[in-house]
Amino acid sequence: MIVDRDQIATLPTVLLHDHLDGGLRPQTIVELAARAGQVLPTTDPEDLGRWFTREAGTAVVDGVATGSLEKYIRTFEVTLGVMQTADALHRIAREAIVDLAADGVVHVEERFAPELHTARGLGLQDVLDAVQQGFADGVAEAAAAGLSITVGTLVTAMRQADRWDEVADLALANRDRGVVGFDIAGPERGFPATTHLSAFQRLREASFPVTVHAGEADGLGSIAAAVHQAGASRLGHGVRIIDDIQIDAPVDAPLRDQVASARLGHLAHWVRDHQIALEVCPTSNTQTGAARSFADHPITLLKHLGFAVTVNTDNRLQSGTSMSRELGGLVDQAAWSLGDLQDVTLVAARSSFLHHDERQALVDRIEGSVTRPTGRHSA
Repeated sequence: MIVDRDQIATLPTVLLHDHLDGGLRPQTIVELAARAGQVLPTTDPEDLGRWFTREAGTAVVDGVATGSLEKYIRTFEVTLGVMQTADALHRIAREAIVDLAADGVVHVEERFAPELHTARGLGLQDVLDAVQQGFADGVAEAAAAGLSITVGTLVTAMRQADRWDEVADLALANRDRGVVGFDIAGPERGFPATTHLSAFQRLREASFPVTVHAGEADGLGSIAAAVHQAGASRLGHGVRIIDDIQIDAPVDAPLRDQVASARLGHLAHWVRDHQIALEVCPTSNTQTGAARSFADHPITLLKHLGFAVTVNTDNRLQSGTSMSRELGGLVDQAAWSLGDLQDVTLVAARSSFLHHDERQALVDRIEGSVTRPTGRHSA
């Protein structure tokens, strides 16, 4: 069944992996940089948007991705530079929610690292308060435009820093004020999740949800540490779990033959058996070298193998993307059907860090919005 862009545009979507400092409007960066005296590569908003995607390492569609996670991360020096005041953080948070709602997102769990916004004297709680108010105002602005979106905040700690315990305490102190989970981000290699197990122990004892960036730039060891030692119930990216799956069918074999011949290793079985959600970000993965293109991205095979796959944006500015673009890319390049798109949306809703009754209400809303086509999968 052919899926057109109009159908994709009408789908309500759930976004679990989106970074606040990777989703700024170029025009906003230009205006805030002018006030702060920050020098930009260009002050033309359209050129600046192209600069971000170019510097982040956008892959050539028919070629091999030349980017890396480290190169991708360097572009954040620009966005973080304009995110050091309460007013700027409020504006950026508000605009993020308005933009996501306009793209059809009905629930987002937006993440950011408060420790990265303290260069001009803000405390961690000051940062969080400004962002939370921005989220609330964004929800209200979207509602005024006839759009409904709910927001949960993921507080992130940087794995290469030493503030994990402090950030974990911040998350717990605000768990009844919109913070729904804890995350770690930053370079995977050389900074394993096991470095600060005290933070994860505190969160686990407090019955607080955790997601961990793992299996993007590093391999199975990163995933194992996130799951077994950090207690992650979701994996940021997690695509390298494919390294623990042996496919005996030829590379060019039909998808059904690849699925039938798949042999899972112990870790892959564990992740699938426990339905640990994979927060997959296809465009970003091509930029950082985790995949070559949408067409051969492991997301399609993982989905058909029964993994809890979700589709996400990661950084909308650096990747020049949106939820509708991510889903459209999977339709155009990986032959996903409308049913496939709804499947991953429902998985995302069920994998959110909302409480059970709120999750069920979200699932009911999504199930009631789309009439499924005949034939569940496109394979």
